[in-house]
Amino acid sequence: MLSDEKILSIRDFLVKPGKKVHLKDWSTKYKGKELNRKDAEALLDLGRRHLAEIQDKLYAHNQYSVLIILQAMDAAGKDGAVKHIMSGFNPLGVKVYSFKAPNAHELDHDYFWRHTLALPARGEIAIHNRSHYENVLVTRVHPEWVLNENIPGVRSLKDIDEKFWESRYKQINRFEKNLAQNGTVIMKFFLHVSKKEQRKRFLERIDDPAKNWKFSLSDIKERAFWDDYQKAYETALEKTSKEHAPWYIIPADDKWYARLAMAFVIYHHFEKLHLSYPTVSESQKQELQKAKLQLMNEEDAKSDGKDTDGKKSKKVKTTA
Repeated sequence: MLSDEKILSIRDFLVKPGKKVHLKDWSTKYKGKELNRKDAEALLDLGRRHLAEIQDKLYAHNQYSVLIILQAMDAAGKDGAVKHIMSGFNPLGVKVYSFKAPNAHELDHDYFWRHTLALPARGEIAIHNRSHYENVLVTRVHPEWVLNENIPGVRSLKDIDEKFWESRYKQINRFEKNLAQNGTVIMKFFLHVSKKEQRKRFLERIDDPAKNWKFSLSDIKERAFWDDYQKAYETALEKTSKEHAPWYIIPADDKWYARLAMAFVIYHHFEKLHLSYPTVSESQKQELQKAKLQLMNEEDAKSDGKDTDGKKSKKVKTTA
């Protein structure tokens, strides 16, 4: 069961607000003994059904929306997590967005713009595979890319200093605070994969023709900045993990465990909402009974050989 703290504890993944983050202190692998892959996959299958039930209530309740953010180094398993965890959801109530480098039109707006367009409506779930956090991650590693945004007062790399980044973290916190105060439940996941495991997965993509399309030479180029990315993630996680928008660091070397851990956190947040189906008034109940009676009379009329208006139906003669 996804609510069993003996199997998984949300505290193991939560980045506590205000705490320093050193990713070397966070394991990339499952080190417990309570779970194995077979049992975890069985639990995940059961969990998907529970999540689907809660999603149905979320849609009917129509008060909250859910924003799930996935961030990670390349090959950490974001796409697989979406496929395996969210497959039980009703696709009508879930939208998945994968954000690439911004195009010229998107760069003509503030960096929240394209992500705002992809926010969930009430009763919906939106999954952002990469997100507005790219603007304090990849741009922190490659600050020259910020110049493409044509921001007033930012004319050279000298203007992209520590004060600039502090301002961005504050902008992100304000953005998410506003969403939370208006009914959006925010869950942010960093899939923590080791450099060794990333190398293994890159080689698999090269060796397997069915996975060749997943590999790009730019992946190798970015891998060279591994330490820079780790520092960028550490700062982003500690600056923006808040009570209303927490970060969870998920060990991602074992995909089966990462998927179960994420499902556990999602279930935990859903449970806190205490969702239920809307109740109807007494007058609405009376209307329902009238409708039921009308529908039952239709069936009775058919069995008596009458049309629904009470007239005898005519038999049509056929010839052999």
